[in-house]
Parts: sequence; structure tokens; C-alpha cells
Amino acid sequence: MDHRPQAWGRPRDDVYGAYDHSYVQENAPRTHTQQPIVTGTSVVGVKFKDGVVIAADNLASYGSLARFTDVKRLKTFQDTSVVGFSGDISDMQYLDRHLTDLALNEAYSAPSSSDATPPRLNAANLHRYLAKLLYNRRSKFDPLWNHLLVAGLDDDRKPFLAAADLLGTTYASPSLATGYGAMLAQPILRRRVPDEEAAAALDKAEAVELVKECMKVLFYRDARSMDTFSLAVVTAEGVDVSYDNKLENQSWAFAERIRGYGTQTV
Repeated sequence: MDHRPQAWGRPRDDVYGAYDHSYVQENAPRTHTQQPIVTGTSVVGVKFKDGVVIAADNLASYGSLARFTDVKRLKTFQDTSVVGFSGDISDMQYLDRHLTDLALNEAYSAPSSSDATPPRLNAANLHRYLAKLLYNRRSKFDPLWNHLLVAGLDDDRKPFLAAADLLGTTYASPSLATGYGAMLAQPILRRRVPDEEAAAALDKAEAVELVKECMKVLFYRDARSMDTFSLAVVTAEGVDVSYDNKLENQSWAFAERIRGYGTQTV
């Protein structure tokens, strides 16, 4: 090895020959990520009469490894909306930085009058923007590997909940879930909130308990989830978000009493 400080760790040219740079494909075609690596699982949301409740657990998995246990997948926007991310975490971070820049631009575009309030993108406008952004990236064959839920209020100050995926496909419903939650949580949500009339009759406490029930089922049934989750409630007064909620009365603790579970002294 060449032990000079300017070339630490490189083989010596006088012994092994100079490095053959022809192996480096400098003119190779541009490539894009073909699959997500570190991912987050389900996001669950439901409307109620005054707003929207949305939740996502704090786990980011590296394949089947529960690698990062403190990843917040709910992002607030201008204290009026919440975006929930499932899918690739690095693409989520890219979108989060993009939305931060967008919020700053919106704030600085306010009128110069001291009593004027900054213009704000409501949840419906934000959802349209994100859907077009996702479709644009998909059209470049460089998609953002995320499935988003946008929660907040629409142009008429009514509860708004809609989804957008990596293809730019959009849809709205009184209750939505991404990832594994689309199969396990949606039946629970639709049994309680089958239509807009049922959502309008639901109060905040009932909506929060319904979402917590879904998070508990997902913790039991989804191997890529955990019992610590973020939960946000969006109303006309703003966004109330908490990031360290813990499932109560979860019964996985019985496994510690099973012989052969984990590291035990026999």
C-alpha cells in the first residue's frame, strides 16, 4: 500500500501499476433509483365533522430490519395542512425540503402592509401541487417512491383528505390508508365512516380513537410497523400534532414469558 498521506490506502503504482480508469464508465447513460431502500409503512387518515385525523408510525425499515425508530413521517405545512408519507424515506426528505422552500416563498410573497396575513396554500391546493410534482417526476422516469396523504381544509373550509401516489394518481375519500393499511385499516375505517354523512357525524374524540384502533391492528399484523406513532389533528384552528404516542394495552408483552423467545438464560 502507498502510505504517503496524500494517497493513503491506494496500491502503489510502482508495484501494482497505475489504476486503469477505463473501467470507470464516465459516459454511461444516466440511471435512476429503481426501488426504495429505507421505507416507511402505512399512513392512516379519517375525516370528522371539524377536521381530519391522520397518523403514521415512527419506524423506517431497511428491508426487513427495523433500522430507524424515530422517523417522523407526518410533516406540517404552514400550520394549515399535514402531509403523511409512506414509501422511500430519502424521497420523503426531498419532498419535505421542497415543501419547506415552498412555505418560505409563500410567506415572503405576502403584501407589504403590516396588518396583512401571508397567503396560505390550503390542503386542497397543496394536494394538487404535490400530485403534479409526482406526475412530473414519473414522466421523467425518475419517480418519487412515495404514497402521500394530504389532510386539512379545502377552499370552502371543509375537511379535506386525499391521496397521491408515485404515478401521480389522485383520489379522495372520507377515510384513507396507504401501504398495508389499505388492506387492514380501511375495512375498520369504512365500517365506521362509510360516507361523507357518517364523517360529518363523527366527533374529534371518536375519530382519534378510531385511528388509534387502526394503528394497534397494524402493529399486530404488519411486520414493518411499531407501537410508537405520530398523530395529527387538523382543524380550522390549526394543526395539533404529537410525535411520541404509544399504544396502550398492547398484548405483545406475553412473548417475553415464552421459553425460547429472545435471549434467555436457561
